Amino acid sequence: MGVIGIIGLLIFGAVLLGGLVLVGMRDDAEGDPLERRLAEYGDRELPQSLEELELSLSTRERVIIPMYRALANFAVRFTPENQIDSIRRQIELAGKTQTMEPVAFFGQRIALTLALGVGAFFVFFFVAHWGVVKGVAATVIGSLLGYYLPVLQLQGQISRRQDGIIKDLPDALDLLTICVEAGLGFEQAMGKVYEKWDNDLATAFGRVLQEIQLGKRRGEALRDMSNRMDVPDVTSFVAALIQAEQLGVSIAKILRIQSDQMRVKRRQRAQEKAQQAPVKMMIPMVLLIFPSIWIVLLGPSIIILMESGVVGSV
Repeated sequence: MGVIGIIGLLIFGAVLLGGLVLVGMRDDAEGDPLERRLAEYGDRELPQSLEELELSLSTRERVIIPMYRALANFAVRFTPENQIDSIRRQIELAGKTQTMEPVAFFGQRIALTLALGVGAFFVFFFVAHWGVVKGVAATVIGSLLGYYLPVLQLQGQISRRQDGIIKDLPDALDLLTICVEAGLGFEQAMGKVYEKWDNDLATAFGRVLQEIQLGKRRGEALRDMSNRMDVPDVTSFVAALIQAEQLGVSIAKILRIQSDQMRVKRRQRAQEKAQQAPVKMMIPMVLLIFPSIWIVLLGPSIIILMESGVVGSV
């Protein structure tokens, strides 16, 4: 079997085993399990026994999800507490606190590590018939890949969330400024942002409003919001609001200043990315575009020279 066939088997095995892991994790993101279960059994007759009730469940609910949860609990049992807190912090930064827990994350890491490690061991030892050294190295690489893939995915989600918040913050500040200058209070203005938009920043504003309604001070709720985002622009905005509240400065004036500053920062970031574009374009141009152009331009000439014997005589 060639290298392409081995790579194809690895990709197929990774997709298959990774799909089983994702199926086991998907139950937390499908809504309320109680409502789903009631809707599932609302039109059915009552089962006659506990065995009949258990057999009426799907294979995912009877086999995959319990195995996955048991594996996750086993992984967390031997994980240091500081590492669990670090993962919980990263999940919070990614905005996945409602759909993911540290237990599920560690279960995903262990499951993918075993899946890719066993898959690489089977393919390289029994299919490709590699040597012991190469097979063990490939198995270790597959296991490390499965162990670090969830971390890379979580870091990517954090980066995308923070970039989205940075892009949406100037527009949100403009809307807050307009609402406050029109006579609304700051909480009512945040409610308008939460009502009009559907993004991570608006969701964070909605959570701040809920915490304020439950009795938390506004400054403390805003500070907790900035800690959950870890975005420098949001941190400076919240610090300015808290300082204005303590000194008795007009909120509308602070919002106007912050809105202008955030818009200037966004323009500067756009200019910086525009200046980086030629450097980033150089690599694909040199490796992909220029060779293709040379082949198109010089290919017919080289063929003519080879047929005329000029290249061969040289």
